Amino acid sequence: MKVLLVNGSAITQGNTFVALSEIAKTLEAEEIETEIVEIGKRPVRGCIACGSCKEKGNGRCVFDDDICNRISEKVEAADAFVFGSPVYFGQPNGALLAVLQRLLYSNGAAFEFKPVANVAICRRGGATAAFQTMNMAFQMMNMPIATSQYWNIAYGRLQGETLQDLEGMQTMRQLARNMAWMLKKLHADGVADKPATEAAQPMHFIR
Repeated sequence: MKVLLVNGSAITQGNTFVALSEIAKTLEAEEIETEIVEIGKRPVRGCIACGSCKEKGNGRCVFDDDICNRISEKVEAADAFVFGSPVYFGQPNGALLAVLQRLLYSNGAAFEFKPVANVAICRRGGATAAFQTMNMAFQMMNMPIATSQYWNIAYGRLQGETLQDLEGMQTMRQLARNMAWMLKKLHADGVADKPATEAAQPMHFIR
């Protein structure tokens, strides 16, 4: 089993990376393989609702000049996900949101029914709002959300300060243990069975 962790910060070794590394280390101790992917510093496109990904049906965004499709290739082999973001103005990093929206729209089938967790890192406030914003997308994808002893939040401003947030680091470790437990239960028989679903019946308020 493998968990793909996505660092939604442009700072490669920053506090978001510190939190994700704590999760990865604990998952590895539970014999779960991990990989941390960085969204990096290069520009990221937003979705333009062109529908090309649906027309082609290949699980890839039509824009192939940023990190989105590189992550999408890794998604299919992953059994679970952790997305981490710094908090900017009470919100997740806009680049991460742009990647998430394109990933879930173009390759949503590769995410469905796989456990996911989100992590928000902030200096002082806005972490709960950012955390809730990230959870919204995954709740629409039939994805079980792994929780911890507290909201998946840790604090720190300067690089590495998050290590001083003892409760935050403990929350990350418990999150990892909970996700490992969930994965092991889901794969106990060798295959994670999916529940039955109904055909989508999208409605619009203006018809």
